Amino acid sequence: MPKSINPATGEVIEDYAEHVDDFVERALENAELAYRDWRRTPFGRRADLLNRTADILEKRKHELGRIATLEMGKRLKEAVAEVEKCALGCRYYAEHGEAMITDDERPGPASKNYVAYLPIGPVLAVMPWNFPYWQCFRFIAPALMAGNVGLLKHASNVSQCALEIENVLLEADAPQGVFQTLLISSKRVEPILRDRRVRAATLTGSEAAGAAVAATAGSEIKTTVLELGGSDPFIVMPSADIAKAVDVGVTARMQNNGQSCIAAKRFIVHADVYDDYTARYREKLEAMTVGDPMDEATDLGPVAIKSGVDDLSDQIERSVKAGATLTTGGAIEGQGFYFKPSMLENVGKEAPAYREELFGPCAIFFKVASIDEAIDISNDSEFGLGGSVWTNEAGEIERFVRDLDTGGTHVNRMTASDPRLPFGGVKRSGYGRELSKEGIHAFMNAKAVTID
Repeated sequence: MPKSINPATGEVIEDYAEHVDDFVERALENAELAYRDWRRTPFGRRADLLNRTADILEKRKHELGRIATLEMGKRLKEAVAEVEKCALGCRYYAEHGEAMITDDERPGPASKNYVAYLPIGPVLAVMPWNFPYWQCFRFIAPALMAGNVGLLKHASNVSQCALEIENVLLEADAPQGVFQTLLISSKRVEPILRDRRVRAATLTGSEAAGAAVAATAGSEIKTTVLELGGSDPFIVMPSADIAKAVDVGVTARMQNNGQSCIAAKRFIVHADVYDDYTARYREKLEAMTVGDPMDEATDLGPVAIKSGVDDLSDQIERSVKAGATLTTGGAIEGQGFYFKPSMLENVGKEAPAYREELFGPCAIFFKVASIDEAIDISNDSEFGLGGSVWTNEAGEIERFVRDLDTGGTHVNRMTASDPRLPFGGVKRSGYGRELSKEGIHAFMNAKAVTID
């Protein structure tokens, strides 16, 4: 049964009844029927829906932000900003989507040759709790603009956010069945994905969840896009602006209470500036205020779920036993799921923190002697989502862009998704791309057309 628990207090907000099989069957029927009509709607009508959705998101941003804060604990100011970003994503596709998917004339064998970009049908989205609105809307906006329809299976601890997303689209006058939320357990995803009416799936979440969805979709020959875990490097070279790299580095690790796939998790710092950088970084961490995410004075709220505290504590404890040093931080006893901003240094290859993703407010530090060593440590990971590098040397920038095995390299700025650029990873961070034109093409049939 889906249950919302306030991570700031540990108290149950609400229990939600799981949707029964008959409800799911009606939703699948509605999706198929809605797709038959929506796929033929003019681009202008699709854009109008997205613009109306953006208007509602902006009007309700404080209300929606509060719901996210109550359900998963992110600071209220971050939750409101997340809703605003959803509106931005909707407006981006409303403005640019048509140009991305209009017929593309090409040279070819016939008198007229072109690629027609056509929708493929209902898409199942399996989404996590850490960005309960944005990770859904970065799928919804391009999918609806493409002429597809969506079914959402959200994380069970953010069921109110999931329901509100559907409510926002209905309020924006989305036709019945164009977007629907399903309150179901993870074990019920497989039969839905196998249903002939579902043509594709997108998942943001853990490696295990991604592997399960990919295996099922693969056996059914259905398209998938996966955005999975990350252990992003944050590389600081001697030529960097150290003060700015510290400020941004703290934000890049501690935003969203440390719970972001693209958070800066592994800080790889050149020996020439290591001591200066880590001293400043620690000072800023220890000055952070941990507390009520509704309070504007709070710098770091709670971890979203109790198991998150337990898992992070265990990873740190095992890493310390393997020789790492917990410089500052650790779990906080008492009411709520709080964890102090933390630093791990002297992390050897035997430590769990070297290989595993730490999904919470803990930064891992490595001292390196050269750019080659920095790149080697960065790439010595099963993950390859994003990465942030800090240098003012043109040759170093060229090396990092070329040699970091990641889906994105961001120079002198933190890793972040933006509707204007493709987003996704390599290796065990997943495959496929969301956002920009790559994102809208992900669930479209690029049909070759020749006419004599």
